[in-house]
Amino acid sequence: MKWWLAIVVALALQQPRPSTVRVNVDTELGRFTVEVDTAHAPITAANFLKYVDDGAYDGGRFHRAVRPDTELRADFPIQVIQGGIRGARRDVPAIALERTNATGLKHVDGAISMARNGPDTATTDFFICIGDQPELDFGGRRNADGQGFGAFGRVVAGMDVVRKIQAAPVKEKTESLTPPIGILKASRDGRP
Repeated sequence: MKWWLAIVVALALQQPRPSTVRVNVDTELGRFTVEVDTAHAPITAANFLKYVDDGAYDGGRFHRAVRPDTELRADFPIQVIQGGIRGARRDVPAIALERTNATGLKHVDGAISMARNGPDTATTDFFICIGDQPELDFGGRRNADGQGFGAFGRVVAGMDVVRKIQAAPVKEKTESLTPPIGILKASRDGRP
């Protein structure tokens, strides 16, 4: 039977695997690593990686922490941190919304997703889920349009840093981190 197992293992190794890219995000509170899923969310992943490769997140910040004591919406509460690039850029094109019902990627603990106002409006801001957040998936009720958000990967190391950012001080009666937590550098794993 050992020969059968060897054949199964050999066949499994030949099967195509989803393409992923690891990105290290160094913040003032430490590093976390995200695995970006370029196979299941190619538009959203390419958008995020473009800003990583351009160095646009270097010097950016985490500016929002949603948790039970800061949540402004009691109807469909969530727990996330949100960050973005340095400075305001108005020349940034919006991307098409890759809905979770099409990608299969869900807003589970550690999921990274693009922030948006309406469908097809995501640009540079992203958020990370703390705990499972199904109300952010397609059909979820966090947004009245029910379209959800475009998840495109997951934190694979450093969730303790994500939780530290979420627990940082917030301006009273807001979700705004005060002061914001700086993003020192975001780069593909293995790049300086």
